[in-house]
Amino acid sequence: MENTEFEKRAAELMRRLNDPSIVTAEELEDAAVEGLYRLFPHYSWVGIYWLEGEMLKLGKWRGRSPTEHVAIPLGKGICGAAAASGKIENIPDVGADSRYISCFITTKSEIVVPIEGAHGFIGEIDIDSETPSAFGARDEELLTRIASQFRRFEGKKLR
Repeated sequence: MENTEFEKRAAELMRRLNDPSIVTAEELEDAAVEGLYRLFPHYSWVGIYWLEGEMLKLGKWRGRSPTEHVAIPLGKGICGAAAASGKIENIPDVGADSRYISCFITTKSEIVVPIEGAHGFIGEIDIDSETPSAFGARDEELLTRIASQFRRFEGKKLR
């Protein structure tokens, strides 16, 4: 996708996510997942995992198929690594990363962006792509901006 088209779609999504009619974290989660999946065709699966104890639990998701990985221990896989480090994991070739937990045989690359609350990690945005090296700096920037939107619900139940 060309930069101008990506930026146009990113701006559309951010306008949607900043809509005053979104008054709960669940509505924001729905709008973010749906918007990312619909507006960015190189995103083949989009989900949000939330921290519950020592596990990441799958919240809302969009894709052609559900994943069997609805609960992931901290530190396991790419999602668990991002949770443990609090840093973005941008994997251009999942087949070359020994941490990768296969969800779909068609997945070639994955990006995981932490969602931080006032006291640290609370969840993450996880996106798969069927295109190798699908995610760049613009994806990281957009997903970081979306992750920061959840801060406005700090102190309220997120799930």
